[in-house]
Amino acid sequence: MSNKPNVILYDGVCKLCNGWSQFILRFDTNEVYKLCSVQSPAGQGLLQTYGYPLDYFETMLVIHDGKVYEKSDAFFRVMKSLGLPWNLITLLKLCPRAIRDWLYDRIALNRYQLFGRYTECRLPPAEQVHRFL
Repeated sequence: MSNKPNVILYDGVCKLCNGWSQFILRFDTNEVYKLCSVQSPAGQGLLQTYGYPLDYFETMLVIHDGKVYEKSDAFFRVMKSLGLPWNLITLLKLCPRAIRDWLYDRIALNRYQLFGRYTECRLPPAEQVHRFL
């Protein structure tokens, strides 16, 4: 097990992604994950470390035990760690990755049009700052 934190990297100006981060804060009761906006200095550093573009954010990334997951695999990695009933969603992983990632891409590529965007990254409430990098 790595001594580095497990991290969910998300687009800090995306309203869908911010909703996802609120979901994590509510249901990740064991605090398995830290959250990190890709626009933050820490997020930019992680993107660079793992060889991802610094200016184009097409997928949520999950770093879990030092391994990077993206697209539908990232989503399922997180859901697996949340326990019942949320981990039951991982049954959908039986669907071939090509189909899962195609669906993921349709949402990700249209997330601003479908859900909107903020003009800047939102700051976490004081009581949740420890959950962010």
